[in-house]
Amino acid sequence: MIDTRRLRTLRAVADHRTVTAAAAALHLTPSAVSQQLVALEHEVGHRLLERDGRGVRLTSVGRILLGHANEVLAQLERAGADIAAYTTGTAGEVKVASFATAIGLVVAPAVGTLRDKEPGIQVRVLDAEGDQSLTMVLDGVVDVAVAVEYRGAPAEDDRRLSRIPLYSEPFDVVLPRGHALADRIPADVGQALADADHSATAFSATDARNTLPTPGRPGTPATGGPGLPLADPTDETWRSPSLPLADPTGETWSGPGLSVADLAGETWIGPYPGNPCHDVIALACEHAGFTPEFAHSSDDFSAVVALAAAGAGVAMVPRLALRAADLSGVVIRPVAGPERRVFAAVRRGAERHPLLVPLLDILQDAASALRHTSA
Repeated sequence: MIDTRRLRTLRAVADHRTVTAAAAALHLTPSAVSQQLVALEHEVGHRLLERDGRGVRLTSVGRILLGHANEVLAQLERAGADIAAYTTGTAGEVKVASFATAIGLVVAPAVGTLRDKEPGIQVRVLDAEGDQSLTMVLDGVVDVAVAVEYRGAPAEDDRRLSRIPLYSEPFDVVLPRGHALADRIPADVGQALADADHSATAFSATDARNTLPTPGRPGTPATGGPGLPLADPTDETWRSPSLPLADPTGETWSGPGLSVADLAGETWIGPYPGNPCHDVIALACEHAGFTPEFAHSSDDFSAVVALAAAGAGVAMVPRLALRAADLSGVVIRPVAGPERRVFAAVRRGAERHPLLVPLLDILQDAASALRHTSA
């Protein structure tokens, strides 16, 4: 009989790729993790791990067992959800990890609505970027992640997670006032913007096959394993209309759109590598035929806009993130192609938990309201 606690340990090691990182996620000592893995190998009669540089990776048997482990652990989540529905009803605490913009736009409104509709459910919100929040869900640190699609994200058919699309938004180019591109009309921009939806689908579908590892930010440990492909970008759930400019009549927002190729050779400002938006920007630039050179890095888009206003470079920023920024020193131009696709994720099987069902429903309502009020 295989101990399910050891299956959780195996999955943590597969996710984090080192015994030390897995031990930290599981709140165990590295020695305890090693002992559980040795015991699991004895139970199955095969070696499950092998050295891979400074870390470890699963053997062929280990990968087979991990697939079954994901199914077993998902079924345990379902069992827990069904028991909770029968015995406790809707009272308890739910932890949500989300990036800052989504906290303001959908999570906070959902928390307020949930407090009125289900006063027995207490929500605790943690600010975390998408590359961190998904790992937090898988490690059991939080119950729900609000995250962004990127090349390092688990695929839509990942058996560890259930996901719910919330909204998508385009990126806009942020230029210093007086920049040469602020008033120039690219020859092909009309067709580029007309094909924006098609272009986004095309480069995502092509590059999803080219998986890349996701580096961590300075001062933070790398999380997760090697890059995994994007969810299918042709899925109709993502075909919502683009959200419009915040103030299309204002001077800041006036003028023509741009293509990503227009930004080749520019000095760039943007999020750190590992931030999903960094990956979306880099992927769009790769599709346009160049690699952006980031001279300045910040995960705070207000800081990114401030640096652009100071003439430090150009940036691409998700449209809704611009609402909180001071735009007085910059010019904003729409750009064809890149989008930030936002979804909620829970451990597979937990989507039936009575504490999560109303929250997930209200998150979808808040996202729908966001699309309608922006239309």
